[in-house]
Amino acid sequence: MKKRTTTVRMPEDLAQKADVVARGRGISVNALMLEALDSEIERVKEDSEFMERLRALTERDKEILDRLAE
Repeated sequence: MKKRTTTVRMPEDLAQKADVVARGRGISVNALMLEALDSEIERVKEDSEFMERLRALTERDKEILDRLAE
């Protein structure tokens, strides 16, 4: 699987909490963040209002791209 590097800036207190939780679970902060992100993505997929907004945004973007291609 191809990977992408992303920098995340967070308040120091959140970074410390993430470090403690990750160490307590025996995983890296990176793994903790990936789990949290995956969990959030699964949560919003079940949110019908969010998915409808996403569909509307995607359709709008498609219309703009189609106009640009003309």
